[in-house]
Amino acid sequence: VQLQASGGGLVQAGGSLRLSCAASGGTLSMHTMAWFRQAPGKERTFVGAVNWSGESTHYADSVKERFTISRDNAKNTVILQMNSLLPEDTAVYYCAASHSTARRLDVWARYQAKYRSWGQGTQVTVSS
Repeated sequence: VQLQASGGGLVQAGGSLRLSCAASGGTLSMHTMAWFRQAPGKERTFVGAVNWSGESTHYADSVKERFTISRDNAKNTVILQMNSLLPEDTAVYYCAASHSTARRLDVWARYQAKYRSWGQGTQVTVSS
């Protein structure tokens, strides 16, 4: 499955952005989906994940209560809603798909090796 992330841009601190991840060449319905981000000069890190049905999510501590992941399997799309953005949220954001449907996202979803398909990334810049 090929992933295409979009929706990035420049926003002031405190603002919101909505990122989308669209799939082609396959269905996302039986995949766990996640978002990662890579800030300039830093390693790529986990942002959050949603299980195949959309009923379970897990987030990095740094984005809890501010970011929300949802999915629409009928549209083959995953959404990352980002609110109350901070300058430290500035990064390239990547969506990723994993064949694993193991229930405990808090146990495994943050490991990049679990994801087989990656989108190309979309830049998010938050100005202070």
